[in-house]
Amino acid sequence: MKSSLTFKATVLLLALAFGASAFAASAGKGDFQISEKVQISGTTLPAGNYTAKWDGSGPAVQVNIVRNGKTVATVPAKLIQSDRKAANDSSEIQTAASGDRELTAIHFSGKRYALELGGASANSKPAESMK
Repeated sequence: MKSSLTFKATVLLLALAFGASAFAASAGKGDFQISEKVQISGTTLPAGNYTAKWDGSGPAVQVNIVRNGKTVATVPAKLIQSDRKAANDSSEIQTAASGDRELTAIHFSGKRYALELGGASANSKPAESMK
């Protein structure tokens, strides 16, 4: 009887541990910096330090852009997996046909993933990456 109870308790603990680790893997967070103002989904982000937070393991995720603890923009994104780790944090900026500079992607140092942000103009031309 005791061994049956012990077995059930062990199975329950393993299930809880697996569930917690699966949940932790489904949320992401990364810090990034931009050196001049950019647009993202119609919102202007001034230069500064930000955090991107998202739920889901991809490829489609919803990203909250946070500055000083406050969400300043929410944007759909695609979580892109890579074969190698990013060498450093970087933000991809493109210039839209309107001349606005738009934040289109974020790469995180030491990570094998990046965020491709939605809302970039289809007629954009590449600009430099910002570190």
